[in-house]
Amino acid sequence: MKILRSKIKIGKTIKNIYYRGVWGENIFKKSIAIVGSRSMTRYGREAVDKFVSEFVANGVTTISGFMYGVDTEVHQKTVDYGGRTVAVFGCGLDVIYPPENEKLYSQILENKGLVISEYEPSAKPHLWKFPQRNKIVAGLASLGVLVIEAGEKSGSLITAEIARKMGKKVYAVPGQITSRISVGCNNLIKSGEAIMSTSAGDILKIKSSHFAKTLRDKPELDGLENKIYKILQLEPMDIDEIALKIGENIVEIGSALSVMSLKGFFIESGGKYYLNR
Repeated sequence: MKILRSKIKIGKTIKNIYYRGVWGENIFKKSIAIVGSRSMTRYGREAVDKFVSEFVANGVTTISGFMYGVDTEVHQKTVDYGGRTVAVFGCGLDVIYPPENEKLYSQILENKGLVISEYEPSAKPHLWKFPQRNKIVAGLASLGVLVIEAGEKSGSLITAEIARKMGKKVYAVPGQITSRISVGCNNLIKSGEAIMSTSAGDILKIKSSHFAKTLRDKPELDGLENKIYKILQLEPMDIDEIALKIGENIVEIGSALSVMSLKGFFIESGGKYYLNR
């Protein structure tokens, strides 16, 4: 597919950009930037799946930076659910970086998405280019920026700060207090620089029950999650009681509970976990 050129307004600046794909202002009319750690955990993967499925169900375009971890997962899940996604490159469009994403590059275009860059098509990736790319990621998103898993010094926090200075809303998914990959998100929420978000409904201002359910099959449970589910069928319990009953490390239990919460299996109240029947 031929590389074309266009102009976009990022904040107060007009930028010349290169792109491949189906260009149209409507692709950005209802759009969300989703960023996060390159060292994504299982919790992060589940969070991406939950949010992206809900956004796609509501016709929202996702925007991310095409790198490892959360970026790649956002683009891939959007494609998998049949949505449109925009990948913003930190290099030229003739240089697929990371190279492992070559197939994803094609899938984005096949799904009427976009790949865009402010750099010449043959420009190589350099570290200094990625913070520059973040301005475009934040600037294109009409609904703001959502951060899913970010360490204390994550580059995702740069994108969040850029968005905030542009007057855009910043959202963050809370994570475990013991996880170094969630320190950045938790700090954003604690400082008031981001709005805590546990579903796309928090951003779209609609109830989760209004989401189209045809996009997501009922999530499956792995071994530990299944044990927890069976235990909670007996009665509501707190995390210590669950760990004692199952005989597993409380940190592992906490991780599994976080993932199950994102999947919608239970609600937490007063420190106890209740099945969401």
